[in-house]
Amino acid sequence: MFTQTHINRFQQLETPFYYYDLNLLQQTLTACAEAAYSYNYHVHYALKANFNPKVLDAIQAAGFGADCVSGNEVKAAIAHGFTNNKVVFAGVGKSDKEINAALDADIFCFNSESVQELLVINELAQAKNKIARIAIRINPNVDAHTHHHITTGLEENKFGINTWQLEEVLATLKSCSNLEFIGVHFHVGSQITNMDVFKNLCLRVNELQEWFDEQGFAIKILNVGGGLGVDYYHPESNSMCDFKTYFKIFRDYLKVKPGQEVHFELGRALVAQSASLISRVLYVKNGQKKNFLILDAGMTELIRPMLYQAYHVIENISSQSENTINYDVVGPICESTDCFRTDVQLPESKRGDLIAIRTAGAYGEVMASGYNLRDRVESVYSEVEVTQASL
Repeated sequence: MFTQTHINRFQQLETPFYYYDLNLLQQTLTACAEAAYSYNYHVHYALKANFNPKVLDAIQAAGFGADCVSGNEVKAAIAHGFTNNKVVFAGVGKSDKEINAALDADIFCFNSESVQELLVINELAQAKNKIARIAIRINPNVDAHTHHHITTGLEENKFGINTWQLEEVLATLKSCSNLEFIGVHFHVGSQITNMDVFKNLCLRVNELQEWFDEQGFAIKILNVGGGLGVDYYHPESNSMCDFKTYFKIFRDYLKVKPGQEVHFELGRALVAQSASLISRVLYVKNGQKKNFLILDAGMTELIRPMLYQAYHVIENISSQSENTINYDVVGPICESTDCFRTDVQLPESKRGDLIAIRTAGAYGEVMASGYNLRDRVESVYSEVEVTQASL
């Protein structure tokens, strides 16, 4: 991925920074769009994965909608040209302020996660003399077989409405004159690579749809969420997800009635491979049992390895050494958990070498913090431009 031209350019820049390959991003968006639109599926991009301005502009230009989980994400989506009729607002804890702003923006739909939330949205919509379109997020109790910190579809998770609450939900919908029920919403987890999980989700959605029909509630929208995982181990040879196989699972197993729309909310799968975190070696500490590469990037720039025990390929892209050494690759933050990986085999490294941490386009820049009063990480793009990473 990184040529000598890249390295020469990077050596002139202050590190750390996120490098975005906008060409790969565009190729990924095109592949996803072609696979989804062949079945007339609708795709909303999950802004929580990455809301870098240039990333949002590219995704909006590709024709995707926006899946938002905060009021500011709703604002960002609309500011970047996503039309309000393609914006959905999810999240287990929407504040009154956020709901009111979304009502004023006349977004497409609220994905509602509790009876209490339905009552609040109805009350706020009534005060504005508006009708709020609602999809009910149902907890399908489907195991995503992924890291327990990113599982969302089990009864033990805080997300969604459990099936035993559905009768109360329908009674609430009947009593709320300022709510329009349009569909159901599901999301079982993130970084899912086992396609059987999505097959099981389809079968569960089919069962629940029949139950809604029996209760006299017509469903227009089947929102099956996202969660499609990427290959963190082989970013070079497997730089894009198999979107064709993913969408075909739903085509083969999801029962779609005439007039229904199928919606997806993909985030990581669209952006993860498009960015790498570029850092420099500050110091090399050689010990009897451990060798440490201390970088100028740390958990403040990429927290996934510390938060999720996530794996990222780490490369020394500037060393010319033919000797290899095992290093613990760590950051400068005053926390023992500030470690990207242990026992990473790399070319013999020295102070000033450039290190690339791959597949960092999802949940990287957006989760960066100012802990230890760190400077905000910047962004560099495959076109010659450097901008401060901010909305």
